[in-house]
Amino acid sequence: MLVYGDIERYEAAATLAARVSAGIERCRALPPGLARHAELVATFIACSTLVQGVADGESEATGVDDTTPAQDAGATLLLALAQAIGASWDSDFAAMSPVDESALALLSRSGAIRSKLPEGYAFYALYPENYFEAARQSGLGPGTTVIGIRSIGIGLAAMVAAALGAPPAFSIRPVGHPFDRRMSVGQGLAERLLTATGPFAIVDEGPGLSGSSFNCVAGWLVAHGVAEEQIHFFPSHGGDLGHEAQKAHRARWMGARKHVSDMDAVLLRSGRLEDWIATMVGPLTKPMRDLSGGGWRSLVSDLPPADPAMEKRKFLVETESGRYLAKFIGLGDSGPKKLAIAQALSEAGFAPPPSGICHGFMLTPWIQPVATPEAKPPPARVLDYLAFRAGLAPTGGGASLDDLFSMATYNLGQSLGLQIGEAATAALGDPARFAAQPCCTDNRMHRWEWVHGAEGWMKLDGLDHHAAHDLVGCQDIAWDVAGASVELDLSVASLAGALENRLGRILDADFLRSMELCYLGFQIGLWTMAKARNGQTEQPGIDRQIARYGRRVRLLLCSEAEKRS
Repeated sequence: MLVYGDIERYEAAATLAARVSAGIERCRALPPGLARHAELVATFIACSTLVQGVADGESEATGVDDTTPAQDAGATLLLALAQAIGASWDSDFAAMSPVDESALALLSRSGAIRSKLPEGYAFYALYPENYFEAARQSGLGPGTTVIGIRSIGIGLAAMVAAALGAPPAFSIRPVGHPFDRRMSVGQGLAERLLTATGPFAIVDEGPGLSGSSFNCVAGWLVAHGVAEEQIHFFPSHGGDLGHEAQKAHRARWMGARKHVSDMDAVLLRSGRLEDWIATMVGPLTKPMRDLSGGGWRSLVSDLPPADPAMEKRKFLVETESGRYLAKFIGLGDSGPKKLAIAQALSEAGFAPPPSGICHGFMLTPWIQPVATPEAKPPPARVLDYLAFRAGLAPTGGGASLDDLFSMATYNLGQSLGLQIGEAATAALGDPARFAAQPCCTDNRMHRWEWVHGAEGWMKLDGLDHHAAHDLVGCQDIAWDVAGASVELDLSVASLAGALENRLGRILDADFLRSMELCYLGFQIGLWTMAKARNGQTEQPGIDRQIARYGRRVRLLLCSEAEKRS
């Protein structure tokens, strides 16, 4: 299924270097505390993006990963920032070791660099401090050679090196098929790696479906004389490889030395997150209640489908001043961007006012549902929300109409059969006939994302599905019109007609039908993948959801066929 996508960003190295320099200056000016620590981590993430982009640009130019003055300078700067994070972390945010930023002058001369949003920092509550703690518990020492797998691994490796007191980390970008990666290493880097006498630490987020990135680095080392017992993995989780793993890779992974310290260990069992939250809203009167992984459904009357494996971390917080939702919204610049949207939602009356961010988690007052005979929001409320979203400027890129059309026909053909896929291709036609006007769409109009509270109907989960780890991104408001029609059983024509008066533009009926078909294709793909990665408990609800979308597709295609006949 075609569901996921990574939108690439292009930026001048000098611009990003200036941003890193400004972040370092802010850290020096801020008083000790969590706010300074969070700014330090954000600066570290920005610097990781810069160093990754420079390294990728140089390796693409030569066809190999190798050592260069710019990459050595970047690795040294990343290590200094990682050491500053470690000093802040260990001192309960009272201290911050000095950072020499002179390397930025060399890095800034690298021209335009390409990067992608670091998924772990933005979506999956992956903290650099996790790797700092994992390294300290590993038993490894300063003689360790640390290798980070780009992209996100370049910064995580710096955290491991800082904790071990090791030299600056090297970085590798494995190439080839995602399930069968290989290394392309220049002579200089090969010599520096193979003259090392100590153990090796391979660092990255994941592993994912195959674990081939971790294993190709380990395999290269072994093929060049390094003993298996000298190799240590630093992943983001302690689970097995995914279902696409090669047999040999799975065997290596099962026997490898792995060192993991996840968010639960670093922030929850330690009590740190509760302490941070208490500084914002007062002491907690009960332990936080974990609503992640579908746990939120224990608080609703029905049992909607869910994809627990992909949900963001979130907790119910109870204090003397009231109840709050604490939800992970991202580290680095992801958090402030989402906070700005939360504030706009609140000012427009669609969500409660955010209380602020504490190192990746945003707090908002808890919305307690009240008894209502309505199972879904009234059309007028949905219309108000659509008009509001249409007025929000896009915060980033999104899939082209050509990409959306291709995704829909492929997913529908895979799920519902070749004949349906061909019918969808005919119904969609040429995307060039439409001119989309992207905005900051919601992309999550499902019925269970609306709740009727004391202040009326509120929209939940409206912060970041336009910037999620999928291929959709920011789209024309017609995407949300289609979503509202499908998820809330509302008339597309009625919504579009009323919305046109608000927007002062015509929403073409053919375009709306095309967006509805694309929306259905995306949702079928999304829930099909959710079914594959979750256990049997979730599958009946997911099956019902997929079947409902399938019925809607067939009705839509039948209607289109009748119009053409």
